[in-house]
Amino acid sequence: MPETHLEHSTSAVPLKARPKVLRQYELIDRVKSYDPTADEGLLNRAYVYAMRMHGSQTRASGDPYFAHPIEVAGILTDYRLDTATIITAMLHDVIEDTQATREDIATLFGEEIAELVEGVTKLSRLELDSEQTRQAENLRKFILAISKDVRVLMVKLADRLHNMRTLGYIAKPEKRERIARETLDIYAPLARSIGCHRFCTELEELAFEHLNAVARDAIVMRLETLRQTQGPAVAVVSKEIAEQLKNARIPARVFGREKNPFSIWRKLQRKSIGFSQLSDIYAFRVIVDDEDDCYRALGIIHRAWASVPERFKDYISTPKRNNYRSLHTTVVGPKGMRIEMQIRTESMDRIAEEGVAAHWRYKDTSYGFDAEAAEAAGGRDPLLNLRNLVQLLEHGGDVDDLVEHAKLEMFLDQVFVFTPKGRLISLPRGAMPLDFAYGVHTDVGDTTLGVKINGELRPLRTALANGDVVEVIRGPKPVVPVDWRSLTVTGRARSAIRRHIRLTEKDEFLRLGRASIDQTFERAGRSRADVTLREALDRFTMATPDDLFEAVGRGRITASQVLDAVFPGLKDVEREAATARSPIESGKGARLYVRGGGVHAGTELTFASCCSPVPGDRIVGISDPETEVLTVHTIDCARLAAFEDKEDLWRDLQWTPEAERNTISHARLRATIKNAPGVLGKACTIIGEAGGNIMNLRMHHRQSGYFDVDFDLDVRDARHLTHVAAGLRACPEVDVVDRAQD
Repeated sequence: MPETHLEHSTSAVPLKARPKVLRQYELIDRVKSYDPTADEGLLNRAYVYAMRMHGSQTRASGDPYFAHPIEVAGILTDYRLDTATIITAMLHDVIEDTQATREDIATLFGEEIAELVEGVTKLSRLELDSEQTRQAENLRKFILAISKDVRVLMVKLADRLHNMRTLGYIAKPEKRERIARETLDIYAPLARSIGCHRFCTELEELAFEHLNAVARDAIVMRLETLRQTQGPAVAVVSKEIAEQLKNARIPARVFGREKNPFSIWRKLQRKSIGFSQLSDIYAFRVIVDDEDDCYRALGIIHRAWASVPERFKDYISTPKRNNYRSLHTTVVGPKGMRIEMQIRTESMDRIAEEGVAAHWRYKDTSYGFDAEAAEAAGGRDPLLNLRNLVQLLEHGGDVDDLVEHAKLEMFLDQVFVFTPKGRLISLPRGAMPLDFAYGVHTDVGDTTLGVKINGELRPLRTALANGDVVEVIRGPKPVVPVDWRSLTVTGRARSAIRRHIRLTEKDEFLRLGRASIDQTFERAGRSRADVTLREALDRFTMATPDDLFEAVGRGRITASQVLDAVFPGLKDVEREAATARSPIESGKGARLYVRGGGVHAGTELTFASCCSPVPGDRIVGISDPETEVLTVHTIDCARLAAFEDKEDLWRDLQWTPEAERNTISHARLRATIKNAPGVLGKACTIIGEAGGNIMNLRMHHRQSGYFDVDFDLDVRDARHLTHVAAGLRACPEVDVVDRAQD
């Protein structure tokens, strides 16, 4: 009989409800339940060793420290990992936090476990200058470690998951926020890149709870209300789907699934719609016996209900980059309800939830990761994503670039395109021909001159679509123009391009660094002309002032750090004045915040009021040949259409590190709000709680009980603006929120 039920997300376990620590025999019983050949003696020794080495150490919660590695091991037993991995989990902190050494681990537990423990050992001992650099350097070393053995990543993910479950015990809010942000930016995408949906989802939800509790609570409340009204309808739809399949003699489990709060939040950020306009809060999963039944079930469903055009995706014949396989379709179901469905087998479902962890099994007589079976299940090596990240390291460059590039490389929304010989290349959605060229090989990207898409010459700015056949036209030697940076989205392509450009842009960074230092000194009431920079050169181990200027221009060192080095006795009021965020305004002074083609000593920059670009936006400049004024637009500004056939006026631009770290910008949001008492005040409160500063507000009447409001805001960057907009979209009385463009 088909199974029909509704699954929905729940909040994290309250901190007071502390689970008991897994006892020694309980942990071993878990491992033996899926691996009867596990070395029970070795597991026992590891358990006792972890307890003895951590001794009286305690965690922020007050629990004994050894509870943490034991719980990490327990998490990994849920994924049925091998004995070496479970032991590594129990020992993963002993080298860092106790007197134990790698040699001790190798002697007691063997070289394999010693190598794994060393790979997982945290890198908190690094003494680097900035938090950003520390994160980048940790990520660099971490990626190199996990690329050698995926078990290192599995242990690290379990370690981070348990830390996130107990994050509320950390007293300092800024530390909680930093850990949650790192989880959302690094660990959750890494989990998704190897297909571990369960890990990824819980990490995202826990991070969301700490980073934006107000928004999460609002979404949870709306889900609870929706559950009361939509729950019965979900049950009816599940039953009808199940009956259709039963009549066709297709054994199946059918159940509805509720979208997680963070997934809803992410969609509210990406799309200019309100909560009530989301059509995929509930989706239905159909689990069948084999692959043939997937397609049979699809046919039955499409015959029963009309399918929605362009909403069908076959991830069985063309799996995702992390080997996810399923059929996705949307139909207009009973009572006109839009129904999103995922159709897959039990095996596909397990891989979708557990990723590479689904491939731990017996091969011959030993229990462990079956790499061949993992590749066969999706037609692609599931660890290739990690190896792609390693390739980024080969390009060298700044550690500050690595985090950005790694995040880009971990995007999973993708398109599938082909070489002329039929080789499949998967790329992030929005990828362009240069991303394809660098995806084939770095040398192909470096020597690209043009591209043919489906046999026709097309601009390098063209977004690729599923099924495109892409042919790269190459030249005899590498030519990498500056404006190529705006024609790529993948980390691999951007890293290779930056490597080339870095060699030619030193003068520009010297100018930016010098201007940034001068401006910071001036705000503090000081002048660079009155002092020597020797103290700063010694502190940052720079040979010459030009080296220091370049480092500041590139963002490796901040101008305020130079100020502190040169004037160590600054008063608090002087330091606050020097580090205060500056408004980005048009004029020659804006050269401190924008760089790229066409920006030089005499350039006057104007920020277009039609699109109000802010740091974080992709930007281009339109040059006026008569006045030499360069007008800065966002890449999606509607006014750019007027210059489509005037490519000689276009200039590729980028924000400088100074703009991204130390400025505030003007932006405008347009919201459609219910005409009811207190609603406008609630919207203003949401903006204030999100850190936005309302500079102006204009109301426009609208029919049907709604009115439009333009909010002119001061925000830090595009990410901050998106955060404010998503907070408004989560409000029940707000219908639509858009970034306004004239």
